[in-house]
Amino acid sequence: MSKLVTIYGGSGFVGRYIARRMAKQGWRVRVAVRRPNEALYVKPYGAVGQVEPILCNIRDDDSVRAAMQGADAVVNCVGVLVSLGKNSFDAVQKDGAARIARIATEQGVGQMVHLSAIGADAVSTCDYKRSKGEGEAAVQAAFPGAVILRPSLIFGTEDGFFNRFAGMAALMGPVLPVVGAETKFQPVYVDDVAAAAEKAVLGEAEAGIYELGGPDVETMRELMHRMLGVIQRRRGVVNIPFWIARIMGWSFDMVQKFSFGLVPATLSRDQVKALREDNVVAEEAQGFEALGIQPKAMGAILPDYLWRFRPSGQYAAITNSAKNLKA
Repeated sequence: MSKLVTIYGGSGFVGRYIARRMAKQGWRVRVAVRRPNEALYVKPYGAVGQVEPILCNIRDDDSVRAAMQGADAVVNCVGVLVSLGKNSFDAVQKDGAARIARIATEQGVGQMVHLSAIGADAVSTCDYKRSKGEGEAAVQAAFPGAVILRPSLIFGTEDGFFNRFAGMAALMGPVLPVVGAETKFQPVYVDDVAAAAEKAVLGEAEAGIYELGGPDVETMRELMHRMLGVIQRRRGVVNIPFWIARIMGWSFDMVQKFSFGLVPATLSRDQVKALREDNVVAEEAQGFEALGIQPKAMGAILPDYLWRFRPSGQYAAITNSAKNLKA
């Protein structure tokens, strides 16, 4: 019988790419999510019955254990960008990660892959990074053979970064406001992260932490100019000072709190803290090279999905060519 991998959060941005890769490897894939009816699009990744979304709540031992039953490998892709209600940073990224690792050891699972983030630090003042760091420590304590992946900013067709700012640029006036304009990032293509997870599941990666970044290191301002070039729009990139961003973050946090989460925070105080620090691979860290993977550059991928934000959309090239025609 084919081997089985359980991917917690397997319908998410990164998880779906891992699920697709493992299905191509011939593995049975169990996609453990909170809303399986909203994850039915993963089923065509493999043959009939090969990829199945199932109900799972990583805050519950029995739910995690049931989703892992009979698995040869597990991948944890569950994470949150906003701490809200029961799905707080600690509940998901620390306790949830610890629960998966502990139960994986109890069930004798062969391989575990845990998706973290560059900057994970158990003593960070940023709650997102702190919970990621504490989650990593818990995973390594419960499952010493785990492979931990720390990607930088992840981009791809379904990303919430370039798509978000491209949408803002298409709708807003002559300026595009950003926080942390001089903060550096090393964007990594989502399928390259999935390829790293695939190698780990197949037992082709040594246990430990891998920091994953693409070939380009750019500031937030440079990333915005790159994106604007792809969508063929002229906007002035204006930096919002951190002291103003903190006030904005506090205001948005209050709106989210008093609306009981119905109005999500556009920018949180914790995100402002995170934006103060560069998000690049450390010099001493092992990464794609150790895995034998050549990461793709942004220039090769961004035009494939950001074209829809151009003034003429898919017809931009035709429109530009028409301008050059002479009567």
